Amino acid sequence: MLTDAPVPAAVTPTHCPYCSLQCGMGLRAAAGADGGLDVVPRDFPVNRGALCGKGSSAPALLSRGLRLTEPLVRRPATGLLEPATWEEALELVAERLGSVRQGYGADAVGVFGGGGLTNEKAYALGKFARVVLGTSQIDYNGRFCMSSAAAAHQRAFGVDRGLPFPLEDVARTGCVILAGSNLAETMPPAVRYLRELRENGGKLIVIDPRRTKTAEQADLHLAPRPGTDLALALGLLHLVVAQGRVDEEFIRERASGWEAARAAVMAHWPELVEKITGVPVPQLRTAVAMFCDAPDGMVLTARGAEQHAKGTDTVGAWINFCLATGRAGRPLSGYGCLTGQGNGQGGREHGQKADQLPGYRKLTDPAARAHVAGVWGVEPDSLPGPGRSAYELLDALGDDVKALLVMGSNPVVSAPRAAHIEGRLRELDFLAVADVVLSETAELADVVLPVTQWAEETGTMTNLEGRVLLRRAALTPPEHVRSDLEVLNSLAEMLGSESTAKGFPVDPEEVFEELRLASAGGAADYSGISYARIEAEDGVFWPCPEEGHPGTPRLFLDRFATEDGRARFVEVAHREPDEETDADYPVVLTTGRVLAQYQSGAQTRRVPELNAAAPGAYVEMHPLLAGRIGVGDGDPVTVTSRRGRATAPARVTGAIRSDTVFMPFHWAGEGRANNLTNPALDPVSKMPEFKACAVRVERAGPAT
Repeated sequence: MLTDAPVPAAVTPTHCPYCSLQCGMGLRAAAGADGGLDVVPRDFPVNRGALCGKGSSAPALLSRGLRLTEPLVRRPATGLLEPATWEEALELVAERLGSVRQGYGADAVGVFGGGGLTNEKAYALGKFARVVLGTSQIDYNGRFCMSSAAAAHQRAFGVDRGLPFPLEDVARTGCVILAGSNLAETMPPAVRYLRELRENGGKLIVIDPRRTKTAEQADLHLAPRPGTDLALALGLLHLVVAQGRVDEEFIRERASGWEAARAAVMAHWPELVEKITGVPVPQLRTAVAMFCDAPDGMVLTARGAEQHAKGTDTVGAWINFCLATGRAGRPLSGYGCLTGQGNGQGGREHGQKADQLPGYRKLTDPAARAHVAGVWGVEPDSLPGPGRSAYELLDALGDDVKALLVMGSNPVVSAPRAAHIEGRLRELDFLAVADVVLSETAELADVVLPVTQWAEETGTMTNLEGRVLLRRAALTPPEHVRSDLEVLNSLAEMLGSESTAKGFPVDPEEVFEELRLASAGGAADYSGISYARIEAEDGVFWPCPEEGHPGTPRLFLDRFATEDGRARFVEVAHREPDEETDADYPVVLTTGRVLAQYQSGAQTRRVPELNAAAPGAYVEMHPLLAGRIGVGDGDPVTVTSRRGRATAPARVTGAIRSDTVFMPFHWAGEGRANNLTNPALDPVSKMPEFKACAVRVERAGPAT
């Protein structure tokens, strides 16, 4: 029967532009003449239709008033960024990068990528750096995300995938230890799995120096002093050994290296660990009982445990804990890392990272070089070797590295010792930035290239589960906005030749088809994944080595990815934070995120709804500390470290340790928390020590 009912507007299935959950959503044209989009629920396995405020307000990022819509070039006459044509902007980028390369050598040109780039863009950027520019100097902001967990994964299991199981398994295990994560604010839709865990009779242990919204949901909250997570993990494993709870059969059949790891653990007896961490011995014993009494269990870590100069060893200690209790390589058990950035997983798998080639291949492996070079049509010897890690690259700007191309990152806000890094950026001979907004880093550039964002382009992302997803374009970008793939194609032709440019297609599916070939046989093997499969199957889990392969939602059930198939214990011991408190800097600063903002805030700070909810930085402190320095809630305070200072209002609460202050890191200006943070690097992962540094806290204005 015909009716006059209106035809529903077409809905484009896609994914949120923010964190590594990559929540499913739908987009359709909004009513009215402004050409906007509305978000509609989508029943996707990860979020089951739920979204946080960032996801539901994401279309605001597409507004012409918030985003870049034309290229900008810094005019010598005025020193200001002014509109330019694409031809002028690209020619200037190519000319300046080429002249630096010719004058100083290929490694004088650097490339800095982002964990929000699609797999296609991350792959093309790594290829561009190594084939067109010939530089080894490429890394990305994901180095600041889960590099310590990645390194520990590789050491213990032979492969790095954030979660070796789907999120749905979290709700069905017996006990979860959540170390250094505030899921309720960083990934709100994932909290349902913790809630379902407890509804199913499971236990939740949260480790955090603050009593966060996540910690409030826990059966047990442990609040260690920042920088002592490694000692805590070792103390819990000591108790496992002392209480005879080690799964000897599992170790005998599926792991190696236990004796050395066990000997190291025995030096961390409970009373010593209490002295180091501030966590009482009875709480340590309760945690071990909760975990070991459950039939199965998981340890999940995030940046709070990982962003330290000993982050790799800290994650290694948690993996040792899982292995010793037999909670690995079995259903509903294991260690996992909660990746932060939207494509933090895929972004490092396919070539942005300084030491890796596509498929998670090692740049130093001759066979890996030969395989990828064959796909790229170049000689293996032409590929440069490993370059500097992210902070080391940024620290070298203006000295060894004279020119820099940045895609999708804002290190002026996100890097440790940020004022110093801002200074290094200013020392460059040339800086080009491709981004969707005029970030604080873009404001320093000589050329700014406006590029498409999530709803304007198609491409794949890999979420924290290792599930490869497909974002679909829902609308046409503004007239003078181009995709990153188009930018790389044009620069490849200008810096190389027309034949070189053919190696940089602008069609994302064509790029993905090449990525499949380049990844084939690697640890992160995507060769059996296609756009059609992703769309039909709600994503495909890697490794997926052939088209008939079902994908691998759960790793390690039969064997680990090491040469002998056995997991490796790693011998680790506690060491103090790189920077300890003293009379001049008596308080520990830790940093993190808040619900309404994301990463450096370059995008979320431009969304009115989100900015209203979280308009600026603050310093969270305990009433005892506030009383000692004579401040009340809302009073301005100055936090000073050995590297710089930041000023923001006090937020006084009993939900934090009295020897610790917390600052969110989303803001620039006088509240820039990363002015303070310590760039001391983990020797394995090169992760900076964001989460613990010594500071002095003082009242910055009159008391209330």
